[in-house]
Amino acid sequence: MARVHEYDLTVTWTGAAGGGTDSYRTYDRAHEVTAEGPPPLSGSADPHFRGDPSRWNPEQLLLASLSQCHMLSYLAACSLAGIVVTAYTDHAHGTMAQTPDGGGHFTEVVLRPQVRVAAPEMAAPAAELHEKAHRICFIANSVNFPVRHEPVVTSEAPTEAP
Repeated sequence: MARVHEYDLTVTWTGAAGGGTDSYRTYDRAHEVTAEGPPPLSGSADPHFRGDPSRWNPEQLLLASLSQCHMLSYLAACSLAGIVVTAYTDHAHGTMAQTPDGGGHFTEVVLRPQVRVAAPEMAAPAAELHEKAHRICFIANSVNFPVRHEPVVTSEAPTEAP
């Protein structure tokens, strides 16, 4: 039987002061995302859509979710395979296309993880595990656009024998 997990959060528009949505050009897109446990997250629209560039926007958060989920799935896969990851950084990139009706959609996300493993012999199997991580990533399995991976795996320098 499959396990079901549920998630709850609250999004509250905090930019209603000063007339609300009386004008598309002037209303504030500020909002707050809260959930039990973590600190509040300050959000807005993308600056292209009159948002505040100092706040997270939904497009960035979708990209962050894909990157985080891949990393967590990858680290788990490496751990279970006996591969010791000593560093991981992802420079993720997402592309969104607007449609003439004012809507839009993501067309692709490219994850570019830079991974360091503890020993040279771990590098090749560590590189292969990105495919497994993609297959088991909950978020990547929930989107309808391609999520590509361009990993680079290096190893710690071998230590000199005394």
